[in-house]
Amino acid sequence: MQDYAEIAVKLAIAFAGLWTMTRLLGKREIAQLTPFDFVSSLVLGDLVGNTIYDKQASYGMLLFALAFWAFLSYAFEKIMAFGKPFRRRLEGRPEMLIADGRIDLAAMRRNSMEIEELRMMLRQQGIFTVSEVAYAIYETNGSLSVLRKSAYEEVRRRDLELEPSGTVLPRSLVEKGVIQPHGLAAIGRDEDWLRRELRALGFTEVGSVAFAEWTEEGRLEAIGPTSSLEKPARVCTR
Repeated sequence: MQDYAEIAVKLAIAFAGLWTMTRLLGKREIAQLTPFDFVSSLVLGDLVGNTIYDKQASYGMLLFALAFWAFLSYAFEKIMAFGKPFRRRLEGRPEMLIADGRIDLAAMRRNSMEIEELRMMLRQQGIFTVSEVAYAIYETNGSLSVLRKSAYEEVRRRDLELEPSGTVLPRSLVEKGVIQPHGLAAIGRDEDWLRRELRALGFTEVGSVAFAEWTEEGRLEAIGPTSSLEKPARVCTR
């Protein structure tokens, strides 16, 4: 029983220590992590795990390991903030894989990237044809930033000299046949209004609606369940 209690205390210390380190070093999304950040996180996890389950490692050793690692990480971040040339050499710099519509094979070899991997990253951004891309930059965190050719860019309202419209956050009103009160409250409507509009769209019961939302254009859109493929999406602009 004493062993379990010791593990529990070490876990609590590790939890508090990791939370403190996160607050101290700042928040980053997974996509923002550099390769060094990722490896550093793995090493820290392995270090904490080994210390927790090592009976010879005391609480003081665990605290020392966390504190010293936090100090090293914090000092490294500060040094990198003042030493940008050194940081570029350590973390690398963005590489232009496609420039003016042409693939830079040398840059791809430097980053150990194959054509199919590049195509996959483009597909993840909704681009299925490489010829649509004017510039593609491989960022230091492993993501791909893409600029389409002008012929394939989306048309915007100002391009057509249309009056700008207000931007409305889409709200979910029905999910799997269940009304979402928070969504209705956000658009200033009630359930009676929703039921009337759904009936006007051909849905006699809310339970027959797979998903309904108030779009950013100020429309009610409702979709039937997948088992009723003959019933297409309905739209109401009231």
